[in-house]
Amino acid sequence: MPRTALIVDDSASIREMVAYTLREAGFAVLEGIHGADALEKLGAHRADVIITDLNMPVMDGLQLIRSVRANPSHKGTPILMLTTEADDTKKSAGREAGATGWLVKPFDPEKLVQTVRKVCP
Repeated sequence: MPRTALIVDDSASIREMVAYTLREAGFAVLEGIHGADALEKLGAHRADVIITDLNMPVMDGLQLIRSVRANPSHKGTPILMLTTEADDTKKSAGREAGATGWLVKPFDPEKLVQTVRKVCP
């Protein structure tokens, strides 16, 4: 059974590119359009890794990470931030919230797959 990645981004084109990349690498993919949508998906499906944007409407990536980490059943789920933000302050806030790693858009498909496989073997 393939590992499942939950991709959370308000940009449909980013979700499509990440989903395509991960499907080609053998992952099953779920998609969320913002943090609240992602939490709904996590209530109904299992995700082995979460890849989230930082800046989204309704619930941003940091709020999503905090909510996921507050749920004991998802406490150990790897969470990668995939965002245009490269600021050290933002990265620090991501780590404090519980992010496992940080990737900057535009992303390199090979690096994305390598990173996902590293945190989700």
